[in-house]
Amino acid sequence: MIVEQIMNKNVVTLSPDATIAEAIEKMAEHRIRHILIVSGNDMLAGIVSDRDIKDASPSIFELTNDRETLNKPLKSIMKTDAITGHPLDFVEEISSIFYEHKIGCLPIIKHGKLVGIVTETDLLHTFVQLTGANQPGSQIEVKVPNVSGVLSEAAAVFSRHNVNISSVLVYPDQDERFKILVFRVQTMNPMPLIEELDKEGYTVLWPNVPGISS
Repeated sequence: MIVEQIMNKNVVTLSPDATIAEAIEKMAEHRIRHILIVSGNDMLAGIVSDRDIKDASPSIFELTNDRETLNKPLKSIMKTDAITGHPLDFVEEISSIFYEHKIGCLPIIKHGKLVGIVTETDLLHTFVQLTGANQPGSQIEVKVPNVSGVLSEAAAVFSRHNVNISSVLVYPDQDERFKILVFRVQTMNPMPLIEELDKEGYTVLWPNVPGISS
């Protein structure tokens, strides 16, 4: 999946000369935590977060007593070294950027112009969709040997029971000789699958059913 498929193209922006008060109003109106600052021709000039506003004025919500601060231009507090992405970047790659740099949003730039934004919420929503966690079903975790072809062999059990697989995640095990397969399947009764996986010699970690290997 690429960034273009999940980014929000309706980006809330302000100019560098807009005031802190305007940013507060925009954030409240759109229920967002970041404002992208653009100059002419949709060129990204910087970014302002709710944290930047709070740091600029600890009493920012005492409007009558803090009017001077509220009238300051955003260019006086905006971050100009924003990390950016491209519409054709892979979602997996930008997820690691969020984690490594501890950022809450990523402006998306194409041909030098702002074309979208991806937030932590967008990534979380995408993860939920990819794993099928938003669909009725069951989750089965299986410990398998770390050898070629084992995924297709384990998946054949589901095929024999005519059960659709919504998603498969693969995790390393503490023992490098094994790995963990996490199947999200479209059935509310996983017992027949668990029993056959056990008969086939696989270690079912979840659900942890009495009498089934774990």
